[in-house]
Amino acid sequence: MTTSGSGSRRPSARVRRRRLFAGVAGAAVVLAVVGGTIAAVSLARAGAEGRKTAAAAAPTSPGPTPTPKPTPLTPEEELLASTSDPAACAVTFAGEGVADPPMLQTQGTLYAALPIPARDDGFVFAGWYATPEDAAALAIPGRVNGSEPVVCTDQRVTLHGGWVNPERNAAEDARIPILMYHQFTTKPEGESGWLRGNYAYIGDFDAHMNHIATTGFYLPTWDELSAFIDGRLFLPTHSVIVTDDDADQTWFDLAAPVVDKHKVLSTSFMITAYRQDPPPNLYVLRRSHTHDMHRAGANGDGLITNLGVPEIVADMETSAGILGVKEVMAYPFGHYNDTAKEGLRQAGFEMARTIEPGYVTIGTDKLALPTVRINYGMRLDALINLIG
Repeated sequence: MTTSGSGSRRPSARVRRRRLFAGVAGAAVVLAVVGGTIAAVSLARAGAEGRKTAAAAAPTSPGPTPTPKPTPLTPEEELLASTSDPAACAVTFAGEGVADPPMLQTQGTLYAALPIPARDDGFVFAGWYATPEDAAALAIPGRVNGSEPVVCTDQRVTLHGGWVNPERNAAEDARIPILMYHQFTTKPEGESGWLRGNYAYIGDFDAHMNHIATTGFYLPTWDELSAFIDGRLFLPTHSVIVTDDDADQTWFDLAAPVVDKHKVLSTSFMITAYRQDPPPNLYVLRRSHTHDMHRAGANGDGLITNLGVPEIVADMETSAGILGVKEVMAYPFGHYNDTAKEGLRQAGFEMARTIEPGYVTIGTDKLALPTVRINYGMRLDALINLIG
Protein backbone atom coordinates (compact mmCIF):
# COMPACT_ATOMS: atom_id res chain seq x y z
CA MET A 1 0.00 0.00 0.00
CA THR A 2 1.38 3.37 -1.15
CA THR A 3 1.66 6.18 1.42
CA SER A 4 1.01 9.81 0.68
CA GLY A 5 3.36 12.85 1.19
CA SER A 6 7.12 12.94 0.59
CA GLY A 7 7.42 9.22 0.56
CA SER A 8 9.29 8.94 3.83
CA ARG A 9 8.49 6.10 6.04
CA ARG A 10 8.55 5.77 9.85
CA PRO A 11 11.03 3.23 11.23
CA SER A 12 9.57 0.11 12.43
CA ALA A 13 9.17 -0.66 16.07
CA ARG A 14 12.03 -3.15 15.91
CA VAL A 15 14.34 -0.54 14.48
CA ARG A 16 13.32 2.01 17.06
CA ARG A 17 14.01 -0.43 19.89
CA ARG A 18 17.40 -1.24 18.42
CA ARG A 19 18.39 2.41 18.19
CA LEU A 20 17.16 3.11 21.66
CA PHE A 21 19.19 0.24 22.97
CA ALA A 22 22.24 1.40 21.14
CA GLY A 23 21.90 4.90 22.56
CA VAL A 24 21.38 3.66 26.02
CA ALA A 25 24.25 1.31 25.67
CA GLY A 26 26.51 4.06 24.42
CA ALA A 27 25.56 6.27 27.30
CA ALA A 28 26.21 3.38 29.64
CA VAL A 29 29.63 2.90 28.12
CA VAL A 30 30.40 6.56 28.54
CA LEU A 31 29.13 6.53 32.10
CA ALA A 32 30.94 3.32 32.75
CA VAL A 33 34.19 4.80 31.50
CA VAL A 34 33.74 8.02 33.41
CA GLY A 35 32.40 6.28 36.45
CA GLY A 36 35.19 3.75 36.34
CA THR A 37 37.72 6.56 36.49
CA ILE A 38 35.92 8.12 39.42
CA ALA A 39 35.63 4.77 41.10
CA ALA A 40 39.33 4.07 40.54
CA VAL A 41 40.25 7.41 41.99
CA SER A 42 37.93 6.84 44.90
CA LEU A 43 39.35 3.39 45.48
CA ALA A 44 42.88 4.74 45.28
CA ARG A 45 42.07 7.40 47.80
CA ALA A 46 40.33 4.88 49.99
CA GLY A 47 43.33 2.57 49.75
CA ALA A 48 45.71 5.33 50.69
CA GLU A 49 43.54 6.36 53.61
CA GLY A 50 43.28 2.71 54.67
CA ARG A 51 47.00 2.30 54.54
CA LYS A 52 47.41 5.45 56.63
CA THR A 53 44.86 4.17 59.14
CA ALA A 54 46.42 0.71 59.22
CA ALA A 55 49.86 2.23 59.64
CA ALA A 56 48.61 4.41 62.45
CA ALA A 57 46.89 1.46 64.10
CA ALA A 58 49.84 -0.93 63.72
CA PRO A 59 52.16 -1.21 66.81
CA THR A 60 55.54 0.52 66.58
CA SER A 61 58.42 -1.95 66.21
CA PRO A 62 60.63 -1.82 69.36
CA GLY A 63 63.83 -2.34 67.45
CA PRO A 64 66.75 -4.43 68.75
CA THR A 65 66.80 -5.11 72.53
CA PRO A 66 69.75 -3.25 74.13
CA THR A 67 72.29 -5.45 75.90
CA PRO A 68 71.99 -4.84 79.67
CA LYS A 69 75.12 -3.61 81.40
CA PRO A 70 76.51 -6.18 83.85
CA THR A 71 76.30 -5.34 87.53
CA PRO A 72 79.81 -4.33 88.70
CA LEU A 73 81.53 -6.93 90.87
CA THR A 74 82.24 -6.10 94.48
CA PRO A 75 85.91 -6.16 95.51
CA GLU A 76 85.29 -9.51 97.19
CA GLU A 77 83.70 -10.92 94.05
CA GLU A 78 86.60 -9.64 91.95
CA LEU A 79 89.04 -11.48 94.19
CA LEU A 80 87.09 -14.72 94.02
CA ALA A 81 86.68 -14.37 90.25
CA SER A 82 90.47 -14.15 89.92
CA THR A 83 91.01 -17.67 91.28
CA SER A 84 89.69 -21.15 90.63
CA ASP A 85 90.75 -22.41 94.05
CA PRO A 86 87.65 -23.78 95.83
CA ALA A 87 89.39 -23.15 99.16
CA ALA A 88 89.85 -19.43 98.44
CA CYS A 89 88.33 -17.03 100.93
CA ALA A 90 87.79 -13.30 100.48
CA VAL A 91 88.62 -11.60 103.79
CA THR A 92 87.04 -8.18 104.31
CA PHE A 93 88.25 -5.75 106.98
CA ALA A 94 85.82 -3.52 108.85
CA GLY A 95 85.85 -0.97 111.65
CA GLU A 96 86.62 2.64 112.43
CA GLY A 97 89.83 3.81 110.81
CA VAL A 98 90.06 0.65 108.68
CA ALA A 99 90.62 1.27 104.98
CA ASP A 100 92.46 -1.91 104.01
CA PRO A 101 91.16 -3.62 100.87
CA PRO A 102 89.95 -7.22 101.04
CA MET A 103 92.50 -9.95 100.52
CA LEU A 104 92.49 -13.59 99.52
CA GLN A 105 93.32 -16.25 102.08
CA THR A 106 93.13 -20.04 101.83
CA GLN A 107 90.73 -22.00 103.98
CA GLY A 108 92.38 -24.68 106.06
CA THR A 109 95.69 -22.80 106.30
CA LEU A 110 96.75 -20.28 108.91
CA TYR A 111 95.95 -16.63 108.28
CA ALA A 112 98.93 -15.00 106.59
CA ALA A 113 100.16 -11.39 106.58
CA LEU A 114 97.02 -9.77 107.94
CA PRO A 115 97.30 -5.96 107.72
CA ILE A 116 98.16 -3.80 110.72
CA PRO A 117 96.39 -0.47 110.12
CA ALA A 118 97.47 2.88 111.53
CA ARG A 119 95.57 6.03 112.45
CA ASP A 120 96.66 9.66 112.56
CA ASP A 121 94.97 10.35 115.90
CA GLY A 122 97.45 8.30 117.93
CA PHE A 123 95.21 5.29 118.54
CA VAL A 124 97.03 1.95 118.49
CA PHE A 125 95.69 -1.00 116.55
CA ALA A 126 94.54 -3.79 118.85
CA GLY A 127 94.03 -6.62 116.39
CA TRP A 128 91.33 -8.29 114.31
CA TYR A 129 88.28 -9.87 115.85
CA ALA A 130 85.49 -12.20 114.77
CA THR A 131 82.69 -9.77 115.72
CA PRO A 132 82.30 -6.03 116.37
CA GLU A 133 81.49 -6.86 119.99
CA ASP A 134 84.77 -8.77 120.43
CA ALA A 135 86.63 -5.84 118.87
CA ALA A 136 85.02 -3.36 121.27
CA ALA A 137 85.82 -5.56 124.27
CA LEU A 138 89.32 -6.58 123.03
CA ALA A 139 88.26 -10.14 123.83
CA ILE A 140 91.25 -12.46 123.44
CA PRO A 141 89.12 -15.53 122.55
CA GLY A 142 87.65 -13.56 119.65
CA ARG A 143 90.94 -12.15 118.39
CA VAL A 144 92.02 -13.57 115.02
CA ASN A 145 95.60 -13.74 113.73
CA GLY A 146 98.08 -16.04 112.04
CA SER A 147 97.86 -18.60 114.83
CA GLU A 148 94.43 -19.71 113.58
CA PRO A 149 93.23 -21.44 110.41
CA VAL A 150 91.05 -19.59 107.94
CA VAL A 151 87.36 -20.51 108.22
CA CYS A 152 84.81 -18.95 105.84
CA THR A 153 81.13 -19.09 104.96
CA ASP A 154 80.41 -19.04 101.22
CA GLN A 155 84.08 -18.17 100.66
CA ARG A 156 83.78 -14.93 102.63
CA VAL A 157 84.58 -13.70 106.11
CA THR A 158 84.73 -10.26 107.74
CA LEU A 159 87.25 -9.32 110.44
CA HIS A 160 86.66 -6.32 112.69
CA GLY A 161 89.44 -4.02 113.89
CA GLY A 162 89.92 -2.94 117.50
CA TRP A 163 91.79 0.10 118.81
CA VAL A 164 93.18 1.44 122.09
CA ASN A 165 94.38 4.90 122.95
CA PRO A 166 98.12 5.41 123.65
CA GLU A 167 97.49 5.62 127.40
CA ARG A 168 95.81 2.23 127.44
CA ASN A 169 98.61 0.74 125.38
CA ALA A 170 101.26 2.06 127.78
CA ALA A 171 99.27 1.06 130.86
CA GLU A 172 99.08 -2.56 129.66
CA ASP A 173 102.88 -2.71 130.08
CA ALA A 174 102.91 -6.04 128.25
CA ARG A 175 105.99 -8.24 128.68
CA ILE A 176 105.95 -10.95 126.02
CA PRO A 177 107.80 -14.21 126.83
CA ILE A 178 109.46 -16.14 124.01
CA LEU A 179 109.75 -19.72 125.31
CA MET A 180 112.82 -21.63 124.13
CA TYR A 181 112.78 -25.43 124.07
CA HIS A 182 115.42 -27.76 122.58
CA GLN A 183 115.19 -31.54 122.72
CA PHE A 184 112.51 -33.80 124.25
CA THR A 185 112.44 -37.09 126.07
CA THR A 186 109.88 -39.67 127.08
CA LYS A 187 111.82 -40.41 130.28
CA PRO A 188 110.39 -38.66 133.35
CA GLU A 189 113.85 -38.92 134.93
CA GLY A 190 115.39 -37.13 131.97
CA GLU A 191 118.42 -37.89 129.82
CA SER A 192 122.02 -38.21 130.97
CA GLY A 193 125.03 -36.34 129.69
CA TRP A 194 126.00 -32.72 129.41
CA LEU A 195 122.88 -31.83 127.38
CA ARG A 196 120.58 -33.20 130.07
CA GLY A 197 119.14 -29.73 130.76
CA ASN A 198 118.10 -29.34 127.12
CA TYR A 199 115.72 -32.30 127.20
CA ALA A 200 112.24 -31.35 128.31
CA TYR A 201 110.13 -34.26 129.49
CA ILE A 202 107.33 -34.62 126.97
CA GLY A 203 104.75 -34.95 129.76
CA ASP A 204 105.77 -31.53 131.05
CA PHE A 205 105.66 -30.12 127.54
CA ASP A 206 102.14 -31.44 127.07
CA ALA A 207 101.08 -29.80 130.35
CA HIS A 208 102.70 -26.53 129.24
CA MET A 209 100.89 -26.50 125.89
CA ASN A 210 97.58 -27.45 127.50
CA HIS A 211 97.93 -24.55 129.94
CA ILE A 212 98.64 -22.11 127.12
CA ALA A 213 95.75 -23.44 125.04
CA THR A 214 93.11 -23.47 127.77
CA THR A 215 93.79 -20.39 129.89
CA GLY A 216 93.24 -17.65 127.33
CA PHE A 217 96.76 -16.90 126.12
CA TYR A 218 97.14 -14.88 122.94
CA LEU A 219 99.72 -16.25 120.47
CA PRO A 220 101.32 -13.36 118.55
CA THR A 221 102.85 -13.87 115.13
CA TRP A 222 106.32 -12.50 114.40
CA ASP A 223 105.02 -9.57 112.37
CA GLU A 224 102.73 -8.71 115.27
CA LEU A 225 105.65 -8.85 117.70
CA SER A 226 107.58 -6.47 115.46
CA ALA A 227 104.65 -4.02 115.35
CA PHE A 228 104.27 -4.33 119.13
CA ILE A 229 107.94 -3.40 119.63
CA ASP A 230 107.38 -0.35 117.42
CA GLY A 231 104.37 0.69 119.53
CA ARG A 232 102.02 0.18 116.55
CA LEU A 233 100.15 -2.83 117.92
CA PHE A 234 98.52 -3.57 121.25
CA LEU A 235 99.35 -6.96 122.73
CA PRO A 236 97.73 -8.20 125.93
CA THR A 237 99.93 -9.17 128.85
CA HIS A 238 98.52 -12.67 128.53
CA SER A 239 100.59 -13.40 125.40
CA VAL A 240 103.29 -16.00 124.70
CA ILE A 241 105.44 -17.24 121.81
CA VAL A 242 106.62 -20.86 121.68
CA THR A 243 109.90 -21.74 119.94
CA ASP A 244 112.21 -24.72 119.50
CA ASP A 245 115.89 -24.59 118.60
CA ASP A 246 117.68 -26.99 116.23
CA ALA A 247 114.68 -28.94 114.85
CA ASP A 248 115.97 -32.08 116.54
CA GLN A 249 114.32 -35.36 115.60
CA THR A 250 112.67 -35.44 119.01
CA TRP A 251 110.92 -32.21 118.09
CA PHE A 252 109.33 -33.93 115.08
CA ASP A 253 108.60 -37.21 116.84
CA LEU A 254 107.44 -36.01 120.25
CA ALA A 255 106.77 -32.28 120.48
CA ALA A 256 105.20 -31.42 117.12
CA PRO A 257 102.24 -33.79 117.68
CA VAL A 258 101.61 -32.04 121.00
CA VAL A 259 101.40 -28.54 119.52
CA ASP A 260 99.13 -29.98 116.84
CA LYS A 261 96.87 -31.57 119.46
CA HIS A 262 96.55 -28.34 121.43
CA LYS A 263 96.60 -26.09 118.33
CA VAL A 264 99.38 -23.90 119.72
CA LEU A 265 101.36 -21.87 117.20
CA SER A 266 105.08 -22.63 117.47
CA THR A 267 108.31 -21.83 115.63
CA SER A 268 111.06 -24.33 114.89
CA PHE A 269 114.44 -22.71 114.24
CA MET A 270 116.03 -25.03 111.67
CA ILE A 271 119.69 -25.44 110.65
CA THR A 272 119.08 -25.84 106.94
CA ALA A 273 122.47 -27.38 106.14
CA TYR A 274 121.49 -30.30 108.38
CA ARG A 275 117.84 -30.78 107.53
CA GLN A 276 115.12 -29.26 105.40
CA ASP A 277 112.02 -31.15 106.49
CA PRO A 278 108.65 -29.65 105.62
CA PRO A 279 106.52 -28.37 108.51
CA PRO A 280 105.23 -31.41 110.42
CA ASN A 281 101.79 -29.86 110.86
CA LEU A 282 99.76 -26.68 110.44
CA TYR A 283 100.90 -25.11 113.72
CA VAL A 284 104.68 -25.30 113.17
CA LEU A 285 106.45 -22.40 111.47
CA ARG A 286 109.95 -22.98 110.09
CA ARG A 287 112.46 -20.18 110.63
CA SER A 288 116.24 -19.95 110.29
CA HIS A 289 118.87 -21.10 112.75
CA THR A 290 121.33 -20.17 109.94
CA HIS A 291 122.27 -22.40 107.05
CA ASP A 292 125.71 -23.59 108.16
CA MET A 293 126.86 -21.31 110.96
CA HIS A 294 125.76 -23.53 113.84
CA ARG A 295 129.32 -24.45 114.73
CA ALA A 296 132.20 -22.92 116.61
CA GLY A 297 134.44 -20.33 115.04
CA ALA A 298 138.15 -19.77 115.56
CA ASN A 299 137.56 -17.80 118.76
CA GLY A 300 135.45 -20.57 120.30
CA ASP A 301 132.20 -18.68 119.92
CA GLY A 302 129.58 -19.28 117.26
CA LEU A 303 130.84 -19.06 113.71
CA ILE A 304 128.59 -16.10 112.95
CA THR A 305 130.75 -13.94 115.23
CA ASN A 306 133.87 -14.91 113.27
CA LEU A 307 132.65 -13.99 109.80
CA GLY A 308 132.35 -10.75 107.89
CA VAL A 309 129.12 -9.22 106.67
CA PRO A 310 129.26 -10.69 103.12
CA GLU A 311 129.71 -14.24 104.44
CA ILE A 312 126.87 -13.83 106.91
CA VAL A 313 124.60 -12.43 104.18
CA ALA A 314 125.41 -15.35 101.87
CA ASP A 315 124.67 -17.95 104.54
CA MET A 316 121.38 -16.34 105.56
CA GLU A 317 120.27 -15.90 101.96
CA THR A 318 120.82 -19.61 101.41
CA SER A 319 118.79 -20.48 104.49
CA ALA A 320 115.98 -18.13 103.51
CA GLY A 321 115.89 -19.59 100.03
CA ILE A 322 115.29 -23.04 101.47
CA LEU A 323 112.70 -21.96 104.03
CA GLY A 324 110.97 -19.44 101.80
CA VAL A 325 110.90 -16.75 104.48
CA LYS A 326 113.19 -14.36 106.36
CA GLU A 327 111.55 -12.32 109.13
CA VAL A 328 113.29 -13.80 112.23
CA MET A 329 116.22 -16.10 113.06
CA ALA A 330 117.84 -17.55 116.17
CA TYR A 331 121.55 -17.05 116.82
CA PRO A 332 123.46 -20.35 117.09
CA PHE A 333 124.44 -20.82 120.73
CA GLY A 334 122.98 -17.36 121.28
CA HIS A 335 126.23 -15.75 120.14
CA TYR A 336 126.14 -12.50 118.18
CA ASN A 337 127.93 -9.18 117.77
CA ASP A 338 127.46 -5.96 115.82
CA THR A 339 128.84 -7.54 112.65
CA ALA A 340 126.32 -10.39 112.94
CA LYS A 341 123.48 -7.90 113.36
CA GLU A 342 124.61 -5.90 110.35
CA GLY A 343 124.83 -9.08 108.28
CA LEU A 344 121.26 -9.91 109.20
CA ARG A 345 120.08 -6.43 108.31
CA GLN A 346 121.69 -6.59 104.90
CA ALA A 347 120.26 -10.07 104.34
CA GLY A 348 116.78 -8.70 105.03
CA PHE A 349 116.11 -10.20 108.45
CA GLU A 350 114.19 -7.92 110.78
CA MET A 351 114.47 -9.83 114.07
CA ALA A 352 116.78 -12.27 115.83
CA ARG A 353 116.34 -14.21 119.05
CA THR A 354 119.16 -14.59 121.55
CA ILE A 355 119.44 -16.84 124.62
CA GLU A 356 119.57 -13.87 126.98
CA PRO A 357 116.86 -14.11 129.65
CA GLY A 358 114.07 -11.59 129.61
CA TYR A 359 110.80 -10.48 128.05
CA VAL A 360 110.02 -8.49 124.91
CA THR A 361 108.61 -5.02 125.58
CA ILE A 362 107.91 -1.91 123.53
CA GLY A 363 111.27 -0.63 122.28
CA THR A 364 113.19 -3.94 122.60
CA ASP A 365 116.12 -4.33 120.19
CA LYS A 366 114.64 -6.43 117.39
CA LEU A 367 117.99 -8.03 116.60
CA ALA A 368 118.54 -9.03 120.24
CA LEU A 369 115.25 -10.50 121.42
CA PRO A 370 115.48 -12.05 124.91
CA THR A 371 114.00 -15.43 125.78
CA VAL A 372 112.62 -17.62 128.56
CA ARG A 373 114.61 -20.84 128.56
CA ILE A 374 112.83 -24.09 129.43
CA ASN A 375 115.07 -26.70 131.01
CA TYR A 376 114.53 -30.28 132.04
CA GLY A 377 112.52 -30.59 135.24
CA MET A 378 110.46 -27.43 134.78
CA ARG A 379 106.96 -28.57 135.63
CA LEU A 380 103.74 -26.68 135.01
CA ASP A 381 104.08 -24.63 138.19
CA ALA A 382 107.48 -23.41 136.99
CA LEU A 383 106.00 -22.31 133.69
CA ILE A 384 103.15 -20.51 135.44
CA ASN A 385 105.66 -18.63 137.57
CA LEU A 386 107.38 -17.47 134.38
CA ILE A 387 104.43 -16.56 132.16
CA GLY A 388 101.35 -16.48 134.39
